[in-house]
Amino acid sequence: MDIVVPKEFQHLWVQTEERPIVKYPADVLRARALPIERVTKKTRALMDQMIQAMTDAHGVGLAGNQIGELQRIIVFVPAGRKPIALANPEIVFSEGNAVGEEGCLSLPGLYGDVERAAVVEVKGLDRDGRPVKLRLEGMAARVVQHEIDHLDGILFIDKVDQATLHWQYPAGYNDE
Repeated sequence: MDIVVPKEFQHLWVQTEERPIVKYPADVLRARALPIERVTKKTRALMDQMIQAMTDAHGVGLAGNQIGELQRIIVFVPAGRKPIALANPEIVFSEGNAVGEEGCLSLPGLYGDVERAAVVEVKGLDRDGRPVKLRLEGMAARVVQHEIDHLDGILFIDKVDQATLHWQYPAGYNDE
C-alpha cells in the first residue's frame, strides 16, 4: 500500500535518537522476527528499552521489529496495569470477533478499523524466561494480536477496512 503522509503529519514520521521507532515503509517492518532461544540479561535490556520507547511515544504496544530488532519480543500495557514483556508470544486460543480502531507507532497519525478476535490466550516467556499464559480481551487482546502480527511482518494496513482509514493526531501528542 502506498501511504502519502499529509504535510502536517510528516514531522511525526521522523526517526531520531529521541524517537527511535522505525517508520513505514522500512524493510525491517516486513521481516519475520527470529525466536528468542533463551531470555538473557541482553534480552531483558531490550525489553526495558522497548517499554521505554513505547512509553515515550505514548503507545500501548510495541514489537521488536519496530525498533529495528528482528527478535520475537513484544511489550504492551493492559489498561490499569504495568507494561508486560513477552518473548516468543504465540496465540494459542481465540474466540469471537470485534472491530475496532487501530493505529501504529510505525505509521503515526494513520488510523482505521480492523477486525480481530475478541478474546485471545497468548503464551510466551516472561522477562525471567518463565513460561506464561495470559487470557486477554478487549483492547489488550487487540494490542497483542497487532504486535504479534508485527513479528510476522504484517501491518494493520494489511487488514484494515480501507474505507475507514483517516489521519488524526495520536493520543498524548503535544507539539514539542
